Amino acid sequence: MKIEIRYFAWVRERVGAASETLETEAATIADLIAELSALSEGHRHAFSDPEAIRAALDQTLVDMDAPIAGAHEVAFFPPMTGG
Repeated sequence: MKIEIRYFAWVRERVGAASETLETEAATIADLIAELSALSEGHRHAFSDPEAIRAALDQTLVDMDAPIAGAHEVAFFPPMTGG
């Protein structure tokens, strides 16, 4: 499946891009992170601590075990804080 991936904040800085389109066989967000980590040193650095990453599927926050089948977009970003 082809999916659009968006990166925000320090995740974007480490990956070196705001977005990319990827052909993937990943079943879950965790599987996708494993695939992305193998793409480059920047990706590996961005996803080296999965506990520090949040994900959204089609603009809805999800857990790392969420299935990605049928999604059009996955976004990765650091945890948000209130103020």
